[in-house]
Amino acid sequence: MNELLAFKLRPKKLDEVVGQQHLIGEGKIIANMVKNKKLFSMILYGKPGIGKTSIATAIVNELDIRYRMLNAVVNNKKDFDVVVEEAKVYGGIVLIMDEIHRMNKDKQDLLLPYLESGLIVLIGMTTSNPYHSINPAIRSRCQIFELKEINHDDMKIAMDRAIKSAYLPEIKIDDEAIDMIINLSGSDLRFAYNLLEVSYYANDEHRIDTKIIESVSGKKNIFHDKDGDGYYDLLSALQKSIRGSDVHASVYYLARLIEGGDLESICRRLSVIVYEDIGLANSSMGPKVDAAVNCALRLGLPEARIPLSCVVIELALSPKTNSAELAIDKALNDIRSFDTGNVPKHLHNPSDTYLYPHDYPNSYVKQQYLPDRIKNREYYTPKNNRNERLLKDIMDKLKRYNG
Repeated sequence: MNELLAFKLRPKKLDEVVGQQHLIGEGKIIANMVKNKKLFSMILYGKPGIGKTSIATAIVNELDIRYRMLNAVVNNKKDFDVVVEEAKVYGGIVLIMDEIHRMNKDKQDLLLPYLESGLIVLIGMTTSNPYHSINPAIRSRCQIFELKEINHDDMKIAMDRAIKSAYLPEIKIDDEAIDMIINLSGSDLRFAYNLLEVSYYANDEHRIDTKIIESVSGKKNIFHDKDGDGYYDLLSALQKSIRGSDVHASVYYLARLIEGGDLESICRRLSVIVYEDIGLANSSMGPKVDAAVNCALRLGLPEARIPLSCVVIELALSPKTNSAELAIDKALNDIRSFDTGNVPKHLHNPSDTYLYPHDYPNSYVKQQYLPDRIKNREYYTPKNNRNERLLKDIMDKLKRYNG
């Protein structure tokens, strides 16, 4: 079997990687590691097809160092043993490991001491959030870098490279077809390359147009309209419509996204919306969205459209507030801007001076909780909606209570 186009086009150097300039651009952290010829264990995480493997292989190619590639699921403990022995023979090795979040305890126990000593440098790759999915023992020994979705302009650069490469001779394709491939790919460059290659071989003339792409992909170009809406513009439009309480627009953009078939992105965005835009104004919506998301993922499409529609309608018509977001951002800004001081001594564990609230009437006693330097600082400011008016009443009563 011939190698796929996506493999043939895999970058050999960091400056050939598309996107991820926050990590590999000039003066950025991974670029500087390579420039200084110093590599540390790391975990690269993000959606499929956005450059995790490309960055990993470009790093070892540029540094010209010995490496091995394993998959935490496919490769067994013996394969890991071989890597360890090879590292001992050559005084070190880089292990590029896909699906690192699936690595079992036996493999972890085998690798940990060698990661600790530096004999093995690990470049792990995962689509899952490593803060939730990767064992803390592995995570603590690695720098964690999040890859961002590839934007339309960078996808266009990658497609132009593919079209002009020697691997697709006599290709005939126009801008409309290129944009259709990009929009259908949802920032997954591997998917875009595969769709381009299959479309190229789908007719004898190697002419690619929107009809050919539609026949190959099995989907209409739902994201390519006269306004040039991109996939992430649709996600943004869904959130802004819900935030603006336009229920009809909210349902419409949900339908556009459902037609695209990326159920996971819809669910992730709804989980953001309920806390970013609804927040404390309707705190019951958090569990409702979580239930609807779990139901949708369990059902899959097309049935998932029903619980998603239910919850989007309720989100759009729900009261809104961003007071919780403002509160945490204000606290984070203080912590990042100046020395806020130490935890008061009576809150240390153990403490003889701590007043245990449950020993007092109504389980409340007034005492200082914030550090001395910010003891009068207030972060949460309730907004004027029914639920937060109730929270404000509780805050006011607590201020008056017990002196």
